[in-house]
Amino acid sequence: MPIISVFFGIVIRIYHADHNPPHFHATYGEFEAVFEIQSGKILSGKLPPQGQKLVEQWRKLNISNLNAAWFSASTMKTPKRIKGLE
Repeated sequence: MPIISVFFGIVIRIYHADHNPPHFHATYGEFEAVFEIQSGKILSGKLPPQGQKLVEQWRKLNISNLNAAWFSASTMKTPKRIKGLE
């Protein structure tokens, strides 16, 4: 489960050979949510409102990088790190 980004205490991961639709996992403290890359829809779990807002902002800025990371992970390659929010 490669970590692809960390910002403001939020850890973003994409798992190797994971199921569709393309998505990423975000953890924030004891909370975890799975976000669809294209739409930002939460597929499972939840984050506090502020964490969810930060993840959505980051996702919008990095959709192409997230798609590339998903492709890498789906082919069992290590995805490149993606810069977090500052």
